[in-house]
Amino acid sequence: MTAPITGKTAMLLMLADPVSHIRGTVLINDSFAALGLDAAIVPIHVRPANFDAVLRAVRLMENVAGLGITIPHKVATCALVDDLTPMARRMGATNFVRRNPDGSLTGTNTDGAGFISGLLANGFDPVGKRALLVGTGGVGRAIAFALAEAGVAELALMNRDPAKAEALADALQATHPGLRVSLADAGSLAQADLLVNGTSLGMKPDDPLPLGLNGLTSRTTVAEVVVQPAMTRLLQDAAAIGCPVIGGAEMLKPQPKLVAAFFGLLNQ
Repeated sequence: MTAPITGKTAMLLMLADPVSHIRGTVLINDSFAALGLDAAIVPIHVRPANFDAVLRAVRLMENVAGLGITIPHKVATCALVDDLTPMARRMGATNFVRRNPDGSLTGTNTDGAGFISGLLANGFDPVGKRALLVGTGGVGRAIAFALAEAGVAELALMNRDPAKAEALADALQATHPGLRVSLADAGSLAQADLLVNGTSLGMKPDDPLPLGLNGLTSRTTVAEVVVQPAMTRLLQDAAAIGCPVIGGAEMLKPQPKLVAAFFGLLNQ
């Protein structure tokens, strides 16, 4: 159970647009409580047009330890903070921002590390495997770099804007020259050991699938980043084929401790 919030509580704000789908704050708060931390995170609805102004205001809020960043702000944040960790700089996306004592802001990215930990916890080792990633936005970029660093042999990228997939492929090739990176084609799904939905498709009941499933067989593990619902249409259809499936919450479970360490809360 989350401890009472007082003037001594380190407050974190989870910025998103919209916020109705946000469930990760519950997991983070429960984890903070389990760690014995006097800290809490709450969802805050911020539209893109107001995002810069909100970050400027946060610099003045001295009991705000920092921010959680999610759809659609992860990429935009990088240009609006004072500093980035090497991980966030490589990925070009930020999912947590620390407010430093002088009001400056430092961004990091724990999505990739959380995703890989979630894969391993569910029995999938990415080393030497072939992966197909759908979506190359903020969370998709984080997962792509994390998969590369975790040792996948091949990574195929799919995005509704092919130019964004090409740009990510070039960035990955520059930092991981031994990785075979390609834009997905008709045969990519059949060859994949791992299929990752890195888009927001699946949050709404009437969302289409992020890709057609022709060629998907039970040998492919299917992983989501969508947390709510726990079983998206993609995961339901994949499970019906016999695929091992990994829900979006698995990416979040390892992150609270990483976040607490980044914000310096473990030293309280």
